[in-house]
Amino acid sequence: MQLLMNFVDESKQLNQAQFPLKLGYHGPKGRFKIIHQGLMIPNLSAPLHYLNFLTIIGQPNVPMIRNQSAIQTTALDTVTVISSTSPHMVGHSSRYSIEQDCQFTDEDYYFANKEHLRGTFPHFRLTREDDELSIDLNIYTKPIISHFTKLRLGLFDHWSLLCQCKGQIVYKGQKYEIDQMGSFEYARAINIPYLPLCFFTYQIINLKNQRQLLLAQIRNNFNQIIQSRMYLRDGNTAMAEMFDNYVYFKVHRVYPKMTTPNHQDMYLPREFEWTYQDEQRSIHVLAESRGDFKFGLAAGYVGSFTYQVTIDGEMEEGQAGYCEYIDCRPLKWQEKNNKEKKSKEVAHPAPFACKK
Repeated sequence: MQLLMNFVDESKQLNQAQFPLKLGYHGPKGRFKIIHQGLMIPNLSAPLHYLNFLTIIGQPNVPMIRNQSAIQTTALDTVTVISSTSPHMVGHSSRYSIEQDCQFTDEDYYFANKEHLRGTFPHFRLTREDDELSIDLNIYTKPIISHFTKLRLGLFDHWSLLCQCKGQIVYKGQKYEIDQMGSFEYARAINIPYLPLCFFTYQIINLKNQRQLLLAQIRNNFNQIIQSRMYLRDGNTAMAEMFDNYVYFKVHRVYPKMTTPNHQDMYLPREFEWTYQDEQRSIHVLAESRGDFKFGLAAGYVGSFTYQVTIDGEMEEGQAGYCEYIDCRPLKWQEKNNKEKKSKEVAHPAPFACKK
């Protein structure tokens, strides 16, 4: 399966190339009916721990990305937005109609009267007006890119830029000044009839000396690995490395089974591990979830974790990695050897809440 993806996916070659002068960035237009925008900031101080802002404009025919419970008009008219931080929230997720609630241009994206993302490379600004969580951040992207997917014939494109975020977050009336490294992401796709991608996990860890580690794995409904990668980015040298051979992800303990608003049974990870090893480099990640999972990212959850990272023998620890986790595989794969994995209940999972 990975050999097939290597044939149709050009992202591996692009990750070895110089930074492109022009990146695709726009709303739904032409054949591109599905658009994703994302800002993720890990390693924030307590109680925030992380911040995210994620949009999926149009609901694709892919199990791990499609939020069926959010669709009220049509799939391609439906927008889902999640903006959350670690403490308990009830208004972190919203659904909108493109026709009734949103306005999109090349430089401005209005999601009702609540969220507004505007700008062009290299500077963007994100604002969110809400009694629970308000945001006003300037996003300064850097020419340090990671290509997650670049399918031939322009079917699907997904990239990530290292960025610096400065501004203010207000959570329940308490103000927090932010000056932190994050990841600014974008994806566009045609409305593929069906793609059986069912498992997705993605983590971001900010390391010392302006480095950032990205970890990602995708599986299909037969539990076959489609992609398993690590990306190590350095803001000082403007270099990015990709590792896609011998990258292993393992969940050691899980929380009790949960049922999502899409009636999907899902086990969320409590303790997990990543490893990479070749003749020259080694990367090892041990992580424990904080239990602050919130539903609303496509068909799954976001949250944070504590971690221990060892790169080429040098170890560092942290309290606030960022995690995305979606598992729509059949239960026979989710429950494989997991009797010993089950652990205590999730600390404060937040149900999906639809607000306009």
